[in-house]
Amino acid sequence: MEVNKLKNNNLSKNIVLKKVEQDKHVPDDFYSTTNYKTLVYHNHKWIEVKKQRMDALIVIDENGASCKKLRDIKKGDMIVCGDSGVKIVNDNEIKVENSFNFMNSSISSERKNNILIKDLASELFYNNKKLTIVAGPVVVHTGGDYYLSELIRQNYVSSLLAGNALAVHDIEKNLFGTSLGVCAKSGKVVNNGYRNHMRAINQVMKYGSIKETVKAKALHSGIMYECVKNHTPFVLAGSLRDDGPLPDTITDMIEAQEAYNKYLQSSDIVLVLGSMLHGIASGNMLPASIKMMCVDINSAVVTKLCDRGSSQTTGIVTDVGLFLNLLVYEIENLKNNLGTRLAT
Repeated sequence: MEVNKLKNNNLSKNIVLKKVEQDKHVPDDFYSTTNYKTLVYHNHKWIEVKKQRMDALIVIDENGASCKKLRDIKKGDMIVCGDSGVKIVNDNEIKVENSFNFMNSSISSERKNNILIKDLASELFYNNKKLTIVAGPVVVHTGGDYYLSELIRQNYVSSLLAGNALAVHDIEKNLFGTSLGVCAKSGKVVNNGYRNHMRAINQVMKYGSIKETVKAKALHSGIMYECVKNHTPFVLAGSLRDDGPLPDTITDMIEAQEAYNKYLQSSDIVLVLGSMLHGIASGNMLPASIKMMCVDINSAVVTKLCDRGSSQTTGIVTDVGLFLNLLVYEIENLKNNLGTRLAT
């Protein structure tokens, strides 16, 4: 086991605690966390830090040690300063062989992607891993929405995290047969199709939410439809460029981060599909113990995710629609060959 990854030579000493004198402001020598499992030496014993994530502070209180964002720090909090008595453990480096051994942070468009997809299908089918999907609108544009809908319908997805655009174009496609005004069947631009995404937003506005649109039977298929029908929680995080946005979209950045974090922390596997912005944001919230997989046609996207500290990420450089197609295919193969899925 590798401990003290940051080469701290003060492991035998207690942590240094300092009291915060002002909300959202801490002493200059504050300890900044990584996404690796961290322990602190306090009152002559090692304590594991809870809510592990990168770029946070460690707060000590009557409940133990936990990570806290700078914006959440309150006057009177006791925070860890310096690196005395801090120990970091990278559990990923001590796992030699396991059923999820393809999660090794390598990135290549030349790797045997079918093997990675088979391994992921096996994890979902046999082990009932909690899968959080972080998806961009490219899922819809590439035709992957059909397969993602199928995964949700079969209860392989525990939560969906996305931006306003994914939901807008998914609803557009299922109401009007277009994605960004392009016919889903012919691939040709439809006359006045550029209006369709706004028409989709307008339709949801009529009912007040995506759920109410489904309940009114005004939406009959698609990713968002399946989320509602199968009680799969979803979070839509807004951005500066959003049209609408949809009434379900969270426009407060801090509120959106907290909503994302709620589902990310309870995941076993996080699958990022064609979204650099939401993928990197999600990676920053995760402890290294939660496996992450990033699928994108652009190798720079998956490289950037790993470069920003999410070392537990495996990158697959391929078309998102093709990836989802193959994932559903492999799950169906397991189902046909070995019977029903293990009970949740």
